[in-house]
Amino acid sequence: MTHTHAEFIAGLPKAELHVHHVGSASMRIVAELAERHPGTVPSEPDALRAFYEFRDFAHFIEVYLAVVGLIRTGEDVRYLTYEVARELATEQHVRYAELTCTPYTSVQSGIAIEAYTEAIEDARVAAERDFGLVLRWIYDIPGESGVPAADATLSYALDHGPGSLVAFGLGGPEIGVPRGQFQPHFEQAVAAGLHSVPHAGETTGPDTIWDSLRLLGAERIGHGTSAAADPALLTHLAERAIPLEVCPSSNIATRAVASLEEHPLARFVEAGVVVTVNSDDPPMFGTTLNREYEIAADLLGLDEHGLADLARSGVAASFAPDEVKTRLYDEIAEHAGGVS
Repeated sequence: MTHTHAEFIAGLPKAELHVHHVGSASMRIVAELAERHPGTVPSEPDALRAFYEFRDFAHFIEVYLAVVGLIRTGEDVRYLTYEVARELATEQHVRYAELTCTPYTSVQSGIAIEAYTEAIEDARVAAERDFGLVLRWIYDIPGESGVPAADATLSYALDHGPGSLVAFGLGGPEIGVPRGQFQPHFEQAVAAGLHSVPHAGETTGPDTIWDSLRLLGAERIGHGTSAAADPALLTHLAERAIPLEVCPSSNIATRAVASLEEHPLARFVEAGVVVTVNSDDPPMFGTTLNREYEIAADLLGLDEHGLADLARSGVAASFAPDEVKTRLYDEIAEHAGGVS
């Protein structure tokens, strides 16, 4: 990665399609929340840095849940959302983001869904005003909590969802959580006008991805890493232009892929699959969206022209309003200085 590449990426206007709300809490944000709610998580910088050093995926989940536990009021939700937006806009030059929220966990910890919705919406409006960042929401089912969580999440989406809610997702562990049990929920969400964007094929094989396509009507696949093992699936994804939301550093951190050299990103591109590059839970995986673009540039041998195209793919695969897409294409073209 050349220095000029890194500079080009830093200023490149980007869309972020696969990033988790709580998983975006940087140490700065966590420290503030830990000061508000002393106890489980250290607020002192060195101790917090040590707390954030992941030993394995189970430890990541432990830290993630500890951070979830710091979000106890609507005001905490608003603070988290606004500060995540600030960092996306000012540090990663993200111009449009679809933030995956898991309202179920916040409601379980005692925040009313009305207060939750009001908090994220208040932060969204302020972030667009203050940083020019357009935010949209994806509500996802925490799969490990099963059908009751899916019932609740569907109700939050259909009965309380703001107009800026664009999609319905499914996250959490995949092993032992068959996709099919959530088919009725996705059917109802899609019937109500939401897009289907489940996670699949991160820690399980291609069957999970097929199930997500056939049973859940997936329009994009979160991760989709194991698709590389199934040529018929790659052909299907390519022919139907179903994008994969690829998160390279996340895949290494969770051991979904052994090393960056073995990451299937290049195989996806060779097979003609639409790919977008995203950061997943950036501070928790020690990365940023800019860093993920640098990794993609290395894995795919991209020049500035190719990087601009990658940014365009993110915009094209998004559920942004047409006028936002048009504006972003213009901003990317301007940044690329006529490199079209």
